[in-house]
Amino acid sequence: MASIPKLPALLFEPLVRAALAEDLGRAGDITTDAIVPANHCLSATIGARQDGAIAGLDIAIMAFRLLDPEIRVDVRLPDASRVKPGDVIATISGPARGILSGERVALNFLGHLSGVATATAGIADAIQQYKARITCTRKTMPGMRALQKYAVRCGGGANHRFGLDDAVLIKDNHVAVAGGVAEAIARARASVGHLVKIEVEVDTLAQLAEALAARAEAVLLDNMSLDELRLAVAMTNGRAVLEASGRITPESAPPIAATGVDLLSAGWLTHSARVLDVGLDYVG
Repeated sequence: MASIPKLPALLFEPLVRAALAEDLGRAGDITTDAIVPANHCLSATIGARQDGAIAGLDIAIMAFRLLDPEIRVDVRLPDASRVKPGDVIATISGPARGILSGERVALNFLGHLSGVATATAGIADAIQQYKARITCTRKTMPGMRALQKYAVRCGGGANHRFGLDDAVLIKDNHVAVAGGVAEAIARARASVGHLVKIEVEVDTLAQLAEALAARAEAVLLDNMSLDELRLAVAMTNGRAVLEASGRITPESAPPIAATGVDLLSAGWLTHSARVLDVGLDYVG
């Protein structure tokens, strides 16, 4: 299991606070407050109900502790762990009101981010015999980018740009406005600093040749066939990083990776991954 550096709390605390405020509304948890005595404590487990990969435990823990700092969480299977149904991910104990009021927000974050990690792991596992890595895109939920990209790392993937200021990525519309691949690259290189890399999206091998002649550091090969990808790898011969995109699934990924490209990118990892079913179960 890879060791994934934790996210700074500064990056997710505002999101957790906003989610709790949304859920508590104007009067707090009126169900729990009516039924559970203020001094009552309980113990529970957070468990997996599906096969998957875990991401988001620190975010879930914060949801509980913002409601009551006396709540204690013992992590059994940390982020990036693989789980199967019945596995105990963490145990939780302390004031019952805080645990029950924070349960849904905590599980929402944990289930969603673990779903992203699980989707990524499915492709990462499928291509592990090849040099290529699976990477995400900027197709993230607003406000959730840092968390979702962290979840991709927990699933064994790599991150593409975090924002528009990370690197130059010349897309088809940029090329159309500039009048060609070479001109778009020339304009970008004249504008950005010497540490900024330039990637360009191409649809044809002719455009690839133009990008290589203009010394693009990376080339996005959009929706190319396997034969075209193999030709692109041969043409490039290591002169640029090659990224394949389009229809990347656990089933389609291995033959794409086998062509010799460096990266496979998939936007659905963050915008359409299925939630991993996790739950909180009362112990005593």
